[in-house]
Amino acid sequence: MNLSSIAKQGLENILSQETPNIVDVLFGRHVEKVVDTDTLIDEVKKRVTISVNTGVLYEGVAEDSEDFLRKHILEGINLVVLYVDLVGSTSVILKLPKEEFSKVIMTFAQEMAYVIKRHEGFVLKFVGDAVIGYFIDHDSKPSADRAVSCAESMIKVMKLGINPILKKSGLPELKIKIGMDYGEVTVVLYGNDVKNSHVDLIGPCLNIGAKIQNLASPDQILIGKDVYTRLHNSLKKYFLKLKVDSRTWNYKQQKTKKIYPVYAYVGKQN
Repeated sequence: MNLSSIAKQGLENILSQETPNIVDVLFGRHVEKVVDTDTLIDEVKKRVTISVNTGVLYEGVAEDSEDFLRKHILEGINLVVLYVDLVGSTSVILKLPKEEFSKVIMTFAQEMAYVIKRHEGFVLKFVGDAVIGYFIDHDSKPSADRAVSCAESMIKVMKLGINPILKKSGLPELKIKIGMDYGEVTVVLYGNDVKNSHVDLIGPCLNIGAKIQNLASPDQILIGKDVYTRLHNSLKKYFLKLKVDSRTWNYKQQKTKKIYPVYAYVGKQN
């Protein structure tokens, strides 16, 4: 299968009522605080309706990340970084009146941020029409498992929660693409004021995660090998190793000097 066919199969399985999603597997393992997708989508519809109709601003969602990072300045942290970006519809959105344009972008960005937080992740920042989040290992809940569950929920939220409200309001429906990778990053402070200077993350996995996201087709989830290897065995079945074209993907692993493998979400496979 080519990349677009894999993306189509993955989307169909995410939206299917008959195919178990990753969140279902996590529920089966009795993981606490796993997000109930139906409840999440109901919450989204209520917020998006208010946002589109009244332009009410969302509450801040990145404060937890700021607090966490400021406590770990110059430290190395292992994490999964997740990039979610609008695709396809951006040219249509740009033609909207400024007020409608800002509503659509704000709604997308904030709702994706809420999904990250509901999966116990952190929102690093908003960059144009993209949201960057990250997940830290804690307790018995691996970051990779929560990150892929989050990505799955993002697709559902967009398709079943956000787009129906946008369409009803005469606004363009949206598509997203998601990429993620795992690795060590360093917390850096740009300035000498620990409380107020800009804080951020740097590390190879951030760059690779962004490149993986760029490789994805609309409504597709792609992950790097370092995320895949950290997934619970029951979740690895949801992903298929891509046969990548060296003209579009030529990143090589530092240790092996071989092309870094990328895996695509296809859904539960027998």
